[in-house]
Amino acid sequence: MKQIVPEKSSEKVAKFLKKNSLHKRDFAEMIGVTLSYVYNLIDETVPFSTRGTTIERIATVMDIQPEEFAEYRIPQEPVLVDESVEILKEYIKDNKLSVVSFLKAFPRKKRIDIVDILRGALPVPIDYKELKLIGTTLNMPEEEIYSMWEGRMRQVLESAGMNIYSNSALITSMFDCARDYVFNEKK
Repeated sequence: MKQIVPEKSSEKVAKFLKKNSLHKRDFAEMIGVTLSYVYNLIDETVPFSTRGTTIERIATVMDIQPEEFAEYRIPQEPVLVDESVEILKEYIKDNKLSVVSFLKAFPRKKRIDIVDILRGALPVPIDYKELKLIGTTLNMPEEEIYSMWEGRMRQVLESAGMNIYSNSALITSMFDCARDYVFNEKK
């Protein structure tokens, strides 16, 4: 009877990089670590990270669950699932994109933010042009991008202390103007 030896996390990462022809430098930027750390991680000259954020970023880029790494400890605090992030993930699948190919559509300095959005650590941006760039990359209809932005803006206003119900006339007027600007803007 053959003993099953689980694959080391560092080997899993090395195979992923090779399979996806992803340079270690690009991978390091996507997960927010130095290039030398990635080399050391793969060469096993440093132990595989036990830091939740790093493992979650690695798992997000690899499009796997962080629990697939033996070093991952499930966080004790509840994880909030943002419906907008789930919509983005569905569009990635619908467009038959890997997470890596999706990330490569963005400037290098922006990729780690996108990784953090996908793993649920950052909310979708409130900057409309930034959100539109993400949506356009995923071939999302402009109406859906706008709807996602409006929902996010409502969250921001409410969390900043605005009672959006007692100010509904103001909110409605504000979003009517925003909608007119977005959909009637000369391109």
